[in-house]
Amino acid sequence: MKERVTLTLEEDLLKQVDQQVDGFKIKNRSHAIELLLMKSLGKGKITHGLILAGGKGTRFKPITHEIPKPMIPLHDKPLMEHTIDLFKKFGITNILISIGYKGEKIKEYFGNGKRLGVHIIYLEETKPLGTAGPLRLARDYVTGTFVMCNADELKEIDLDEMYLFHKEHDAAATIALTTVADPSQYGVAALQGPKILQFIEKPPKEQAPSNLINSGLYLLEP
Repeated sequence: MKERVTLTLEEDLLKQVDQQVDGFKIKNRSHAIELLLMKSLGKGKITHGLILAGGKGTRFKPITHEIPKPMIPLHDKPLMEHTIDLFKKFGITNILISIGYKGEKIKEYFGNGKRLGVHIIYLEETKPLGTAGPLRLARDYVTGTFVMCNADELKEIDLDEMYLFHKEHDAAATIALTTVADPSQYGVAALQGPKILQFIEKPPKEQAPSNLINSGLYLLEP
């Protein structure tokens, strides 16, 4: 529940607040102040990050005969390390990694995470569990809002802003969508305002309800 308050601020400080407003990511002055306070006070923390790294990466054969797809190097580090860097940027240092195929390679490189300034717990899939299956393995570890994403993709997103949006809509789950020029090869989101009604799987381009697809990153409540 939100309450209305009145603030008296120095003119120069207020100008700096207003510079944050872009009408898109930060809608207005109140929105900017709320986001700045949340960051300053450390409130609204995303408690954990869950990375899904159990897949076989069959489309990357023969590379994945030797290493799992999340370990494919990009800019001198494995793909998944870029995801960990994103989490760290937003203060998320408790990380769960769901591993399966060649998971020992991931464990060998990342260890307990101390070298990267994080704490890692591994969830071991004895058989492939897809996207939702690892949630059952993670349920004893998450106590607050957490972020889940795939290990084999690059992301650039403001998780603080996404968290605020998630809470403003009192959501159990918030999915980050991304745009594509031709959605016919994807599951395409049909929306009503900010709510996803359904995903239409690989529709003809002219029949697609939007050009928005699941980016593979979610904010979830326990």
